[in-house]
Amino acid sequence: MAALALVAVFLPGFLLLLGVLPFWNRFRSVPWAGAFMRGANAAVVGILAAALYDPVFVSAVVDVASLSLAVVCFVLLLAWRTPPWAVVLVGAAGGVLLGMF
Repeated sequence: MAALALVAVFLPGFLLLLGVLPFWNRFRSVPWAGAFMRGANAAVVGILAAALYDPVFVSAVVDVASLSLAVVCFVLLLAWRTPPWAVVLVGAAGGVLLGMF
């Protein structure tokens, strides 16, 4: 049953990719298509930011300590260019420590 669900979720996008791929380079060279793709990219970034803020940030950052942990993980990712897997481990360990106190 899980394999059927996996195919049902990913097959339409894969078929669309295969259908569009031969025309992609020509489509990208059209000026309005480039503007369309930049706009779609900005919309996706906005939706992802909203999805991160509302269910995740609002429910996870409840006090100064959890905000500090979030800021530390953010700085590790952006300023120090720490690998994401290491930031996940730091965040998990920090979350466990915050849960103990």
